[in-house]
Amino acid sequence: MYLCNIMVGNERKPHIGIFGRRNYGKSALVNYLTGQNIAIVSSVAGTTTDPVRKTMEISGIGPVVWVDTAGLDDEGTVGRMRIEKSLAVLDQVDLALILFTKNLFEAEEVSLVERCRRRNIPYLLIYSQSDLSRPDEVLLRTLESDYHTSVVVLSVKNEQLREPLIQRIRQILPETSYRHASLLGDVVAAGQQVVMVTPIDSSAPEGRMILPQVQVLRDLLDSHACVSVCQPTELQATLHSLVQPPYLVITDSQVFNQVRDILDDYQHAIYLTSFSIVLARAKGLFDEYVQGTPAISGLKDGDRVLMLESCTHNVTCEDIGRVKLPARLRQFTGCDIQCETVAGLSDLPRPIIDYQLVIQCGGCVATPQQLRARLLPAIEAGVPVSNYGMALAYLAGIFQRAMQIFQK
Repeated sequence: MYLCNIMVGNERKPHIGIFGRRNYGKSALVNYLTGQNIAIVSSVAGTTTDPVRKTMEISGIGPVVWVDTAGLDDEGTVGRMRIEKSLAVLDQVDLALILFTKNLFEAEEVSLVERCRRRNIPYLLIYSQSDLSRPDEVLLRTLESDYHTSVVVLSVKNEQLREPLIQRIRQILPETSYRHASLLGDVVAAGQQVVMVTPIDSSAPEGRMILPQVQVLRDLLDSHACVSVCQPTELQATLHSLVQPPYLVITDSQVFNQVRDILDDYQHAIYLTSFSIVLARAKGLFDEYVQGTPAISGLKDGDRVLMLESCTHNVTCEDIGRVKLPARLRQFTGCDIQCETVAGLSDLPRPIIDYQLVIQCGGCVATPQQLRARLLPAIEAGVPVSNYGMALAYLAGIFQRAMQIFQK
């Protein structure tokens, strides 16, 4: 279980990154869009040194997070580090605003567009500071033809251009980043009985449920399902107290074996899955996980497994990703598997091709784009990817059963 840090509130909101060279008006654009002096604006090149985030409500979308970045043409050793930080923001955004001006669209801008294309990130080209440098119409038409997109001409001194720009952002921001589809509404009907098994151990946050459990519970209530919640030790009593057998049991992945044994002793066939698998399906990488999970059986002595956590959390002796899952991998394979954990968006300790398997957490605090960007290097390198819940189901010998509710 996870005690997520304070950044959780922002992570599931759409992120819109603002990129460009130094002194191209990125910080001024943040202030222009929000109507506040959030970012420091200066004629001194390199004023923005680290990504700056500001949340703003956009009508028809809801809250979004603007991310102001350092210039892509920064210089020196520290400058290169700033550029790397700016480019790393691409792994977090659902839309990129690429600023250019002075009629220059050169290596920095072309490289950024190509990075967006490889990651399937929508982008908007903005000719900034048009009051200082008149745009060349031939250049604009060429860019629109080459990149199959319109170019927005902008001056932050013209207030009348703000709403058309926001309207354009509304048009190209992916709906999946702010309109979250039901987790289970297509497989659980109104009135059907669902039992949630939520173990409480030393890693559980004090006085509350963990985020995946809350998200699934809310989704089931929105679908008008009848929901019962219990710990594993009360599951048997809960099943016998129900007038009708439950249609589905959703459990924390770490007690798959215990829950399966109880259901096997019950006289009715019941679908079984986990919170992590439910979230994996909602995040859009379900097929990749299904294909990659059986690679567990091929692990050998000395193989490395990368454990990816979307959040940072309080680690305990009962931690699923850092303690229990690695132990079960070694027990299942009988091999000395080397497991390395990376939290949040931290850099990997070694090249992705050095790993034989990547296992991602449920991603309850991440957007689909953030998860896909995080896993894209592994997918492109041919490294199998899995999910905490699917890996634990495979290790428990019930992988197909845990998928069955979504395949019927």
